[in-house]
Amino acid sequence: MSAPAPSRPRVNVRRPDVMELVSAQVAVHYRSSLVEKIKDMGGKITSGDTTLLLAKDFGFCYGVERAIDLAYASRKVFPENRIFLIGEIIHNQEVNRQLREMDIVSLPWKEIDATYDELGPEDVVIVPAFGAPTHFMAKLDERGCYTVDTTCGDVMKVWRRVRGYAKEGVTSIIHGKAGHEETRATASRAAGEDGQGHYLVILTIADADYIADFIRHGGDKAAFLERFKGGCEQGFDPDVHLRKIGLANQTTMLKGETLEIQKRLAAAMKDRDGSEENFHVFDTICGATQERQDALFEMLKTKRDLLLVVGGYKSSNTAHLVEIGEKELPTFFIRDAGQIRSLEEIVHYDLHHHEERTANYADVFSGKEHVTIGLTAGASCPNNLIEATVRKVFELRGSPLD
Repeated sequence: MSAPAPSRPRVNVRRPDVMELVSAQVAVHYRSSLVEKIKDMGGKITSGDTTLLLAKDFGFCYGVERAIDLAYASRKVFPENRIFLIGEIIHNQEVNRQLREMDIVSLPWKEIDATYDELGPEDVVIVPAFGAPTHFMAKLDERGCYTVDTTCGDVMKVWRRVRGYAKEGVTSIIHGKAGHEETRATASRAAGEDGQGHYLVILTIADADYIADFIRHGGDKAAFLERFKGGCEQGFDPDVHLRKIGLANQTTMLKGETLEIQKRLAAAMKDRDGSEENFHVFDTICGATQERQDALFEMLKTKRDLLLVVGGYKSSNTAHLVEIGEKELPTFFIRDAGQIRSLEEIVHYDLHHHEERTANYADVFSGKEHVTIGLTAGASCPNNLIEATVRKVFELRGSPLD
């Protein structure tokens, strides 16, 4: 067996000459003059008997734009090399399609398989915006390939926090989805550099209540571990590892939910210990996620008939926008304009049943002389998909935009 190639430093592809070319290419693929025009008009456009309102903040955030720019730059800096990507750069089908057309090949992201052993010193591997677990990064170093790391800065802030918890003997309670790429990457950092750190991933307030009850009263360890199977490291012991806890989160969660989890766990620790000395907290919701949630809450203060949320089905931050909207009015989660089939039929993703469904929404507009439609999009949705949705709405309403 040959010795592994020497690891190479991360590659900086953000050269001015390269980024000028990237900016032009990205503009062609994803930008929209119509969306910019609507934003300049205060986010409101009316044609005929239809008004469409855009949330104040929506679509691409800085971290997503940076990740896309770096992926495009990789192909320009390495025009002849094989380029790979761990999983998806972000959770948007249009963006990932464009990368495939540049011959950027997706690698498995759940487990390291034999594909990684085939990587060599001239290969380039892009780390997605979500980051990657530490053992993936170690594998890239072992293979000696070029690495272009697009991990979002807000995600890395969370990593610094959970690494700190590990050094202090504090167990990281991570509010997130155990199978999500970002949460898996964060959990690997929470395990600590020596592998002696501890973490527990929780998704719901019900999970927090279960943990709070265990903190106060103890309980059935086997039942606890079964409930959080796949969300903690091997050897996790709730009797030992809940003595000191610190809250962190996947950056795209609902802030209100994270705050509620924080409140309930802090109360449990105080009940058990007489103080919150053994409870640590740090706000790790990303600013862009919060801005998009706040903008939607603000938009929902005024009456509208229907809400469209555009984005990839696997996008966590987009799903939370849908959750906010559906509590107030008919809300449809769509990938793109093609899912609005007619004035009566729309194909949308049902968060509760985890599947696409076809809905008849004609009754939403029945008997109304003027219709108002709200529109927002997740942080991984490009403006060209938003423009196509806006145009489709007005076209079907009989007032196509010029």
